[in-house]
Amino acid sequence: MPPHLGDSHRRFLQSMMSNSVMDEQQARALYQHCCDIHKAQCVPDKLDDFIETINSKLQPMFMQIRKGMSEDNGQQYYALVNMAETDVTRMSSDYADNELELFRKTMDLIVSSENGKVSSTDVLNVADTLTIKKLKKSEAEQVLNRLVQDKWLNEKRGEFSLSIKCIIEMEPYIRRMYEDQLKMCHICHNVAFQCQICDSPTCGIKIHNPCVARYFKGRVEPRCPACDEFWPYEIPEVRH
Repeated sequence: MPPHLGDSHRRFLQSMMSNSVMDEQQARALYQHCCDIHKAQCVPDKLDDFIETINSKLQPMFMQIRKGMSEDNGQQYYALVNMAETDVTRMSSDYADNELELFRKTMDLIVSSENGKVSSTDVLNVADTLTIKKLKKSEAEQVLNRLVQDKWLNEKRGEFSLSIKCIIEMEPYIRRMYEDQLKMCHICHNVAFQCQICDSPTCGIKIHNPCVARYFKGRVEPRCPACDEFWPYEIPEVRH
């Protein structure tokens, strides 16, 4: 018998449709709120089961609530994803063709970088190489600001990285387009952009910065989980 979609599920979905992405703490608070309003049972550790019930009804509409980890803080996030459109064309209603080309080129730079980030200077330099229609520096800056406001990119101290919304929604596209360039985390087995890499020439595994923080927490002498060589990098603190 298929799971029943109640009013609490519908209210949760409506909130996801208006927010598009929220962190786990917000999702748990929303889950509690929806259950309280509609007098439904709320089991704290059953949030993912609750969401799976919603997803079972969204499947025919090619929609899904997906979960992913932020590379910036290690927190889990939930995003409502359109499964029918898995590439940059999903943004065509909000951005012009040359603006989407700038976003693609920004993704190229981020994926090919060592630390999963690209400077604003590097992005503005490619704005003059667009094939559809070149963008002035001021126009490119406006596009980048919109991409940050729309939560496709993160910006910190003049550097851009892919947002958690972008990683969750665009993962199929990213895996398809950058198959040979992608780094995968040895711990969580997801795509890794901001990560540390074992410097042993016979190893070279990659680990997300938040996964590094959790894996090596409390270890006096951190060693690579694959080759057991000393891990020479600074261990980030676990963020809460």
